[in-house]
Amino acid sequence: MNDEAEFRDSIPLLVAEQAHQVRRVTWVGLALNLFLAAAKFAGGVLGSSQAVVADAVHSLSDTLTDIAVLLGVRYWSAPADAGHPYGHHRIETLITAGIGLILGVVGVAIGYTAITSVRSVHQQQPGWIAFGAAGLSIVLKEWLYRWTVAVGRRIRSSALVANAWHHRSDSISSYPAAVAVVITLIDRKLSYVDHIGALIVSLFILHAAWSIVKPAFYELADTGAPDDVRTLIRDVGLSTPEVTSVHAIRTRRMGSSVFVDLHITVDGATSVARGHEISEIVSARIRAQVPDVIDVVVHLEPHDHVSDDD
Repeated sequence: MNDEAEFRDSIPLLVAEQAHQVRRVTWVGLALNLFLAAAKFAGGVLGSSQAVVADAVHSLSDTLTDIAVLLGVRYWSAPADAGHPYGHHRIETLITAGIGLILGVVGVAIGYTAITSVRSVHQQQPGWIAFGAAGLSIVLKEWLYRWTVAVGRRIRSSALVANAWHHRSDSISSYPAAVAVVITLIDRKLSYVDHIGALIVSLFILHAAWSIVKPAFYELADTGAPDDVRTLIRDVGLSTPEVTSVHAIRTRRMGSSVFVDLHITVDGATSVARGHEISEIVSARIRAQVPDVIDVVVHLEPHDHVSDDD
């Protein structure tokens, strides 16, 4: 069928464009993260703020995930081959999970340092330079988050969206760091607030890590698509002329893509050629009408042999 050929021919072009968008956004993010990590570390050290130094470490961890995305996109965007007949989409999922785990380790380390040093007294009162570094991070990382998540959602890249949330967690974590600096500037006796600020930063980081890791682990465990997606698949199949029932629907997520297996029944007197044509129509319609579906395997059965399994 012409539609089938056009769909398959368009996949490599779409994947190549998606990979280009991922690289472009991530290179900008990497450069900005290196700049902010250096600025916040300098501001935290010169301004005697543990919270801002902790925030600098967070920005530095962002550079690691940027590098992981830049290296990974080369592999997950590769076409299917004999060894990977379903493509390499799971590499994107592994990188997404890796980003979340790195973020979690950073959060635990920052939280541990904050708790064990909460009784420590600053030798010097935090300075405004620390506040300025935190404020700069809030503005730039929020902008980077909005841009990255918009591109990630448009091209349906889970790794890019995960990296965007890593950026936002950096922006959010700068708020308690900035507030802690201001409070300590008002009264040096409240220097412990700076350590509490670092602890709050770690909690924000851990929450972001869990939000990234949870869906990635579900995918690696082969969790199927939600019920509403399965219902849509069934409705699209049943709306195809000559299809009498749709059952045994199975779905699998791989990266941003969904693979579908299903059984359809037609009149037992239908010729093999016509049955094959109906199957191709069902496959094309599901790919066109169900978001993220890129492959559909249709098993054809005569109506009088319909299975009771769903």
